[in-house]
Amino acid sequence: MPDLSQLWPHLIAWLSGHAVIPFLTVLHINGLAGNPDDISASLLIAALQVAIIGLIFRPLESWFPAERWTDRRLTLVDRNYTLLMLLGIFPLFTYLVLTPFSHLFGGTDTSSSTGSPLAISQLMPWFDHHPLLLFLFYYVIYDFVYYWMHRTQHALPWWWALHSMHHSQRQLSCWTNDRGSLVDGFIQSMILAVVGLVIGVQPDEFAWLMLLGELVQNFSHTNTRIGFGRVFERLFVDPKFHRLHHMLVDPERPKLHNCNYGQVFSVWDVLFGTALYGEAPRPTGVGDPVVDADNDYGLIGLHWVTLKRFWGAVRRAEGWRPGEVAFGEDYRPIPVSQLDLHAFAHAPRTEASVESPGGTTSVEGALG
Repeated sequence: MPDLSQLWPHLIAWLSGHAVIPFLTVLHINGLAGNPDDISASLLIAALQVAIIGLIFRPLESWFPAERWTDRRLTLVDRNYTLLMLLGIFPLFTYLVLTPFSHLFGGTDTSSSTGSPLAISQLMPWFDHHPLLLFLFYYVIYDFVYYWMHRTQHALPWWWALHSMHHSQRQLSCWTNDRGSLVDGFIQSMILAVVGLVIGVQPDEFAWLMLLGELVQNFSHTNTRIGFGRVFERLFVDPKFHRLHHMLVDPERPKLHNCNYGQVFSVWDVLFGTALYGEAPRPTGVGDPVVDADNDYGLIGLHWVTLKRFWGAVRRAEGWRPGEVAFGEDYRPIPVSQLDLHAFAHAPRTEASVESPGGTTSVEGALG
């Protein structure tokens, strides 16, 4: 009987020797930074993630849809970007940036003098004998940091200029999670990597932390009406909970959509007063016409207009003043409090049918 415990390292070694190292050699970057095995592990984890999204989450959208679409045209750019990110950009980013960054600051070897003095296993050696509990403890810290980072993405205008690309999607789906600016992704990855270094997360553990968080977010972005029930929805993020975070602004209740920032644990939203439950389904997207126009672009154009928004915000004082903003001429941030949200209405979007407890209702995607 084969030893399944050796299957994963065997797959990593095989992929590294037969594909990754030859590819890096062709690009003349072999040996430039991290261990090629890190790319192999990232690719295998990414393949696992794509398989789960395509074979489990995507069928759920057909069986239990929150919205019924006449077509899924707008989801295609998210699907293509997810494949590009998971199977290309992120593994190379890990190899060329994250691993060298870890080595620069002494890595995560808590047994040496260069390890972090705040490493969890060093502060509490008991965890060394309970690796699963240590991993869970890591994840609670990771998720807590993500919650506050996510709130900051919405609060700082220059960061919202980047993060708004993620929210501009009108057809929220299982592929939407990875829709985001590369600059935004770099900032998030570096923040989480620093936290990982500080608390002593090993590189392979960090990869699995990322996979767990990404899979939960892939699920929470699915176009489904699935919920976890009255008890567990207070602890964990489900699609119904996260969909409210992506809902289109309601001019009559302009602060309603500032909710549900959690990644895996919804308990942070409950504790810090940002949880919203029981709201009827609403269309998803962003009311600001400048951001909503993202839906008119392909993958390259989408990134280009997002960078222009970012540059328009980060170079101005208004871009550094916390608060919810829209974007005006030359991408100048304008506080939403100064705008008439009823005047934000733009060209009507494709009509979609939204599933609700009382039946199927027709909704228009235009704000107002």
